[in-house]
Amino acid sequence: MRNSASENTPVIGRFAPSPTGPLHVGSLVAAVGSYILARQAGGLWFLRMEDLDLPRVVPGIAADMLSTLETLGFQWDGEVFYQSRRTDYYREAADELVRRRLAYPCGCTRSEIAQIASAPHEDGLVYPGLCREGVPPDKVERALRVKVYDEVISFQDGIMGLYGQHLTASCGDFVIHRADGPYAYHLAVVVDDAAAGVNQVVRGADLLSSTPRQIYLQRLFNYSTPSYWHLPLVTGPDGAKLSKRDHAVSLAHGRDLSKEGGKLLAGALRFLGQSPPVALEKAPPAEMLQWGVSHLDVASIPKKPGPFPL
Repeated sequence: MRNSASENTPVIGRFAPSPTGPLHVGSLVAAVGSYILARQAGGLWFLRMEDLDLPRVVPGIAADMLSTLETLGFQWDGEVFYQSRRTDYYREAADELVRRRLAYPCGCTRSEIAQIASAPHEDGLVYPGLCREGVPPDKVERALRVKVYDEVISFQDGIMGLYGQHLTASCGDFVIHRADGPYAYHLAVVVDDAAAGVNQVVRGADLLSSTPRQIYLQRLFNYSTPSYWHLPLVTGPDGAKLSKRDHAVSLAHGRDLSKEGGKLLAGALRFLGQSPPVALEKAPPAEMLQWGVSHLDVASIPKKPGPFPL
């Protein structure tokens, strides 16, 4: 796959961390991959704070993330997006789907769905469509769901290859808003990427399975679909999923990134299958990033998860 949006459209990439914990090596890999692939194509790179779920946001973490990225040599274009300031746009998008009868209220509890759902899938339970024809009179509206239909949504990932999902069988009508919470990630990310003109999404493979739902929403809104590049996940030494507390990459955690930054970036590049020179580890971090822009080979990026090279 070519690392470009089209012959005439500039590449616009983005990095979108959630400020619910300090930047760690897993999110650093995503930042490095998204930054380098956008810059390698001569494109723009935006930053977005996915702080929509305010109860989970840790005060001060967003500012620390920005300072950490800046110290590591990252330079972003334009102002930083904050999802917490964009609720009106998500509401407008959800209302449009309701008006077009593509979304509907649901009064089901999770336990009720669990009792009836035919099978669980990797992101939760498959919704059996209990409220498609209206919320029963003995229930209250708990969520807003998007109708899905009997079709496979597939796409060619720049790293993982062809990936597809039958939405009816894998998740059913999925939630875009809960009455007692924020708008869902799938809706917010689709609205935000379209608003910013993002046409290249580089992120961790933990979000690979959610991409068909986002493509489905893009089609409902008549948005363009970006190219997708899902990077392998960083695991702990035992192969377990890396938590936000593991291997923090943060100024607030006492890391001297002006000295350690080059080595951390080299580790991220090696995790992505590249071979940066050891001598650059002691240079200013921006030089290691520039090496990545000049030398990164997408074909060398592994598909399987693994530990971060320390």
